[in-house]
Amino acid sequence: MEVLKRFGVSMDESLLKNFDEFINRNNYKNRSEAIRDLIRGELVEEEWLEKGHLVAGAIVMVYDHHKRELMDILVDIQHEHQGLIISSQHIHLDKRMCLEVIIVKGKIDEVYDLESKLRSVKGVKHASLAKSTLGKGI
Repeated sequence: MEVLKRFGVSMDESLLKNFDEFINRNNYKNRSEAIRDLIRGELVEEEWLEKGHLVAGAIVMVYDHHKRELMDILVDIQHEHQGLIISSQHIHLDKRMCLEVIIVKGKIDEVYDLESKLRSVKGVKHASLAKSTLGKGI
């Protein structure tokens, strides 16, 4: 177990009030938990700036599965990047629309390349990348 270190933080009263409201809205038990989480979030974002760095994440897409040849194109792209893809989940939202979550692990530039190729396919209504970490640096 890691040793906990204490430190003081000074801030304007109005900023502290806003921070405490943020803590309540986001169900943190105390300021320390919120500060730790915010720092970890920034460290994950920083990891994603280092080309060649190994990361994990999820690509979330919504698309119209009735769009001609769309499914074949999406599957072909995923097969081209099978070394990155750990798992995927396909969900039917309604008669036309599907949501797919693709869990990825690999080099940053390769993950961005996969996300870009999927996002740009005609019929994909929305795609976003949820950035995460392998957890070693935080």
